Amino acid sequence: MHVQDIDHVEFYVGDADEVAAALRAQYGFRVHGWVRDRPDHHSVLLRQGGILVLLTSARTADHPASAYVAAHGDGLATVALSTDDPDAALAEALARGATATGTRVTGFGDVGHVFVRPGELLSTVEASTESDEDALELLDAVDHIAACVAPGELDPTVEYYERVLGFKQIFEEHIEVGGQAMNSKVVQSVSKEVTLTLLEPDTTANPGQIDDFLAAHHGPGVQHLAFRTADIATAVRTLRERGVGFLTTPGSYYDALAERFDHVAVPVEQLRELNILVDQDNEGELFQIFTQTTHPRRTLFFEVIERLGALTFGSANIKALYEAVERERTGEHDRGAAQ
Repeated sequence: MHVQDIDHVEFYVGDADEVAAALRAQYGFRVHGWVRDRPDHHSVLLRQGGILVLLTSARTADHPASAYVAAHGDGLATVALSTDDPDAALAEALARGATATGTRVTGFGDVGHVFVRPGELLSTVEASTESDEDALELLDAVDHIAACVAPGELDPTVEYYERVLGFKQIFEEHIEVGGQAMNSKVVQSVSKEVTLTLLEPDTTANPGQIDDFLAAHHGPGVQHLAFRTADIATAVRTLRERGVGFLTTPGSYYDALAERFDHVAVPVEQLRELNILVDQDNEGELFQIFTQTTHPRRTLFFEVIERLGALTFGSANIKALYEAVERERTGEHDRGAAQ
């Protein structure tokens, strides 16, 4: 099976037009088109760089978006995988033991996958002819998707992706913060263009934010979606000016960077000003930052990431993210910014 990359992601939402307006205003997405003539649903397709985001709201109770939103609230429901032969990819996935409803293959929880030809979605929407002066071109591609799974489901989920979609596990880590702990494994397509970071709470430790996600989301689901950029400093400043809130990082993190790295491509004071995290591997550097969640259930947020050759996923920053989310979760966000 040759999975090329993520063609698009689909969110099931209560009001597609309302969510589209927010993503346009804050993140600079532009409306590429609509699916407006379907009796059971309404969809808006947003685009920025190589990122396609399809927002779908149900018009009838029997559309799957209706049950999804009732159970989870707005959330990422489908990751569409591009391939030259969708029918053959589906047949192969089924032969490998995939669970599917029609052409939609189960991934984890209520998140699924469909196989599409590259660019297929663009030809199915009513294209917008309106210009959008507020549109940005700062976000280039979906870098990875992070998801939370229930205790005991991490290894079976990894095995499912390896067996059904031919993904490979490329990373694993056990993270402890205070009395909390979690396990993380990363699976990736052979093309290296589709990456899933899977997170599972460690039940031998105290309940924490992964447990909170699973309870609030009512099961496994996508915790955050990472957007790649070629200029993270400009992206963060611009998005912040447009009202996007970002998680903060204690000053001690930046004080210790000189001990961790001999050289950092972006000046440390600029990283400190913008609360950007940095990590390095044998191939280069990566810079990343995470948004505050605005989801009513506090179950979804975004990441902005820039790669300067680095191929890994900021393993040294996962603990920093965990701690930042914990500060926000426990109401210590402002105090953490002043440290």
